[in-house]
Amino acid sequence: MRLPTKSFSLVAALLMVAGSAPAPAETIIQKSVTYFSIGGRTASDLDREMMRRGPLSRNTGRRHPGATQIKFNGSATFVSRDGRCVIGGAKVALSTKLILPRWTNRKRADREMALIWDTLAADIKRHEERHAEIARTHARQLEKTILGLSSTRDCDTLKARVNRVSQQAMAEHDKDQVRFDRIESVNFENRMIRLLKYRISRDAAK
Repeated sequence: MRLPTKSFSLVAALLMVAGSAPAPAETIIQKSVTYFSIGGRTASDLDREMMRRGPLSRNTGRRHPGATQIKFNGSATFVSRDGRCVIGGAKVALSTKLILPRWTNRKRADREMALIWDTLAADIKRHEERHAEIARTHARQLEKTILGLSSTRDCDTLKARVNRVSQQAMAEHDKDQVRFDRIESVNFENRMIRLLKYRISRDAAK
């Protein structure tokens, strides 16, 4: 079956709010999971159903077995202190939504198909969870980067610096996500064979 790939959208610009008092850092992370149902009884049926009903990626123009929608947003406060402008606080907000398949015929499947599906479904979920984890890492790092910016003569300069590091952070995030998908795609077949063998040996030992 095809490798689950990721669909995501980014809101890269941070809202800039002038402030007179420091605000604490607080990475705001929201995560949700939603499912789309598929039918079918054979491996070919499942593959066809996921390609017909799976989430549509704007990046590839194709449907995929799973997806992770990612949205960044946030705010920063700027404080005048001793004739300089400093970062008073920063909040980066991250929203991730995992879109996963649910096979309606799972309970009626024979042992072989159930094993194949359980293995594939677990791998799809792991793949999308990793996309969300990559996004969380970048959200927390962006917050630290903003809080660590040095003072400037005026707040317009500091705001421009925050915008710049935010754009750089989003670009690095995109690169890491693409790199992960590329590695997963290359290793997909070998990984599935290894996982199936493991599950077969585990079930045989019960």
